[in-house]
Amino acid sequence: MIHETIESINQLKTQRDFMLSFSTNPQDFIQDWLKSQSRDLKLMTDVAGNPEEERRAEFYQSPWLPEAVGRYVYSKVQQRRQELEQVLGIRLT
Repeated sequence: MIHETIESINQLKTQRDFMLSFSTNPQDFIQDWLKSQSRDLKLMTDVAGNPEEERRAEFYQSPWLPEAVGRYVYSKVQQRRQELEQVLGIRLT
């Protein structure tokens, strides 16, 4: 029980530091947080891109974009469908 309490305190401290940093300077916090998330995503997916190019609007008007968005949406719909089928399957049995 002591271990769980200590873990809870550490999580609360992390959340407090996160919120305090945001309240001190929201604009810089959001920019730093987005950079961090972008780095993490690239590390997780092993995608090497050009950050300077990606922050420009022209990058997202490329001819490949409509197909990429369609594939992304389709994969999300399939994922939700599988989740729903699992839930309904569990409820029906």
